[in-house]
Amino acid sequence: MNKKSIFSGAWCPSVTPFTTNGKLDFRALEKHLCRITDAGTDVILIMGSIGEFTSLNQNEKLQLIHEARNMTDIPLVANVSSTCIDDLKQLADRAYTVGYDAVMFLPHYYFGQTYNQMFEYYLQIGSAIEGKWLAYNFPARTGCSLDAKLVAALAAEMPNFVGIKDTVDTLSHTRAIIREVKAIRPDFQVLSGFDEYFIPNLLSGGSGVISGLNNIVPELFVQAIDTFNDGHLEKVAEIQQLIGKYSSIYTIGEDFVTTIKTVVSRKFGYMTPASRSYGASLSRQACMETDALFGTQYEFNNAIIPTVV
Repeated sequence: MNKKSIFSGAWCPSVTPFTTNGKLDFRALEKHLCRITDAGTDVILIMGSIGEFTSLNQNEKLQLIHEARNMTDIPLVANVSSTCIDDLKQLADRAYTVGYDAVMFLPHYYFGQTYNQMFEYYLQIGSAIEGKWLAYNFPARTGCSLDAKLVAALAAEMPNFVGIKDTVDTLSHTRAIIREVKAIRPDFQVLSGFDEYFIPNLLSGGSGVISGLNNIVPELFVQAIDTFNDGHLEKVAEIQQLIGKYSSIYTIGEDFVTTIKTVVSRKFGYMTPASRSYGASLSRQACMETDALFGTQYEFNNAIIPTVV
């Protein structure tokens, strides 16, 4: 995968840090985005699922969009998903105004949508906003799925529709989108939403990944791209095994958002593990499991990401 678009590569869907009393913690967010940027990450997504967008009120979302733009100089994308279209448009307008490279949004969720409903939704919203945008496909949460035919139809009509995050736990779905859309829009970016599909996505002709582990080990995903582009497939296989190992984090704790925030808190110390998920604090045993997986704070930089040579 030779990088041809600012929207390809390894994306970090950033966590949203909170203070101990539940307020947005912009100081912690700045330290987090600086660390992710310094690791060589290609794009940062603000307010994705791991960014707890469903728990944020409109004012908090507007604040996050504004403040985050000043915290990094790499491409930024804002998830502006909402069931209230006026709110979605307001968020998109703010993002474009302050210099975001694109926005992303889910289909109109809660009520499962048909093919025609999803097509009309994206056609109308995409035409009503001013800049580039990506679709966010997460059928496990929305009850509907954007398939290859639908994505290709939208991509053919809408040049500002530049990509999709396909959070589907089967490579065949993502591969079908890659094959159908790339045939008519070679510039279109197809990104996987699961860590372990990063390298399979690249091998299938896709553009990369938007995955939670980039909050913890972004260097590993940057290394994966460099190694893939160098054509060292044996080394790529070793990295895939490491990604698989670290992906066991998703089986620890009550929800992956709290678990990832807890690991960041314990390993780097600049943010609290607080999330807005109820009853999700990690137990002592769960913390020991994450420590065993990622190492201690003092050995972290040397041990967690073995350099593949």
